Amino acid sequence: MSGIVAKEPIYLTPKGLEKIKEELRYLKEEKREELSNYMGAAIADGDLRESAAYDEARLLQSANEARIADLEEIVHRAVVVEAEEGENAAARLGASLELEDTAGERITFHLVGTHEADILDNKISDESPLGQNLLGKRAGDKVALPLGARTVNYRVVSVYFE
Repeated sequence: MSGIVAKEPIYLTPKGLEKIKEELRYLKEEKREELSNYMGAAIADGDLRESAAYDEARLLQSANEARIADLEEIVHRAVVVEAEEGENAAARLGASLELEDTAGERITFHLVGTHEADILDNKISDESPLGQNLLGKRAGDKVALPLGARTVNYRVVSVYFE
């Protein structure tokens, strides 16, 4: 038996993968050059043993390279989930769900992969408890969502894919 461990796929929406690829491009093509220039200026200043600017440049460069490695791993393991068409589509990764509470207030949640989640933009990870409650729901379904210390009852108005 070998010591090779298969890595889990990382599920992303097409938009999420493009966003990650754009960040990767920026870090490799632009940020690396900025940091290289900063490092060169710090080296030109002289004594590197006592140069705070050089130490900072090295730390920033190291953090940038670590982020590049992380993003490359995500892109390598990415599995893009394509949109599903149809009037009675079930919610899954890549779906947006418009929900309505008992008072008639509406909210839309977007089910995304873990690396795309952004609660401030209502992008909910499909692996989170909230995301797990929304998976498989269809228009007309009822869903009780735990929001903090309370539970809010919603009706799914629509499930769509952008």
